[in-house]
Amino acid sequence: MGQTRSVRVDWLGEGVKFRGGGADPETPSVEVDGDSEAGPSPMQSLLMATAACTGADVVLILAKMRVGLSALSIEVTGERRTEDPKRFTSVRLRYKLSGENLDRPKADRAIALSLDKYCSVVHSLAPDIDLRYDIEIA
Repeated sequence: MGQTRSVRVDWLGEGVKFRGGGADPETPSVEVDGDSEAGPSPMQSLLMATAACTGADVVLILAKMRVGLSALSIEVTGERRTEDPKRFTSVRLRYKLSGENLDRPKADRAIALSLDKYCSVVHSLAPDIDLRYDIEIA
């Protein structure tokens, strides 16, 4: 059987604001706000989880390629359906990277490996989501 993870989320008593974090293993908590006022919304949190997951993969893969990564930022945009459930139908990732010994083929290979093979968040999304990316190397 695979590895199990769990979280706990508690309603903060007003609006659609929640605070939650890892229960197993325990982690610090974060605020999630359905109105996007006190924190990211659940859907924004999903995009952040996607970026963090693929970002972690890219960092590790580039290190194995002996790239001295100095900066990585990932901008993620998701397009949602207008009717319920208002799930994402497309996700666009823009990777901005810089580092020593970094070139476009290495960046492309690391990102493709992450999205196609390793990123568990991406592989937990609906399989019909149109997922695309582009790369900017500084």
